[in-house]
Amino acid sequence: MRSILPLAATLLTIAPGLAQAKVPDVVTDIPVVQSLVAQVMGDLGKPSVLLGQNSDPHHYQLRPSQAGALQDSDLVVWIGPRLTPWLERALDGIGAQDRSLSLLAQPGTHTRKFSGDDPHDHSADLDEDEDDDHADHDHADHDHADHDHAAHDDQTDPYEDPHAWFDPANASLWVGDIAQQLSKLDPEHAKIYAENAKAAQARIAAMDTRLKAEYAPVKDTPFLVYHAAYGYLADHYGLHVAGALSPSDATAPGAAHMVSLRKEIDTDTIACAFPEAQHDPKMVSILVDGTPVKLGGALDPAGSTLPYGADLYEALMQKTADTITTCLESQH
Repeated sequence: MRSILPLAATLLTIAPGLAQAKVPDVVTDIPVVQSLVAQVMGDLGKPSVLLGQNSDPHHYQLRPSQAGALQDSDLVVWIGPRLTPWLERALDGIGAQDRSLSLLAQPGTHTRKFSGDDPHDHSADLDEDEDDDHADHDHADHDHADHDHAAHDDQTDPYEDPHAWFDPANASLWVGDIAQQLSKLDPEHAKIYAENAKAAQARIAAMDTRLKAEYAPVKDTPFLVYHAAYGYLADHYGLHVAGALSPSDATAPGAAHMVSLRKEIDTDTIACAFPEAQHDPKMVSILVDGTPVKLGGALDPAGSTLPYGADLYEALMQKTADTITTCLESQH
């Protein structure tokens, strides 16, 4: 009897570890991605996010503690190198590319170029000096009518628009991809991940229906944005983005481009111009000063000004819709 008791105690100590699989330690790049992963993980775990509050995803420096978190992670979920080149360098540095999931590279993801397919979208108009820099880029080689990601595998293509979460169809696809990846790492909880992904997809579909109704009255009303991050939003909801101060992620607003936009304001019926949360609104204010164009609220494409967590994606999409429609409707 005495020999059985220690053995029983040992088994009780070991059993909890055997019964409960380790939930993967997940690191994400931006709050939008953390939100999608958090919805899939549910109560099983909480993914961390690298991008700090009120930070710009394109220009960010990892803290030493974050580099350590990357090193120790089981999975890194990110949009891809086109959005966060600093994370690509970090993953390469620690040899962690094989345990990362680039959402923009997932089969079936709707992708677009900054040049866009919408004749109303002039957000990729480049300054004259940039046209010279890219004169050897043959746009005829790209079939802009084909949104299949397989048509352009180069994730560092300077013309590729990485802000794909603004298309809810992509977000819905991605939560399924995230669930599959988590299930590979943690098969014991595969059913929970699948159920959570299905619930997230239903939530995204309901949000999409709601936003389509909200955007409908302002679909043909032209507006300007600070940053060319809203092409997917415009494509999906039929919005008219007439231009952007910053034509692409890698391009700062230039004088020639500002003059071009000002001429467009003088000749087109642009209703509103929207600054951006991570950038000085003065440039947008100067652009529309003395014109009928109304200065709208600040947009926040990555959601870094919102409370982080599972609810952030829906909150971001809703706040973006409210900000845009409030201004455009006031100009009708």
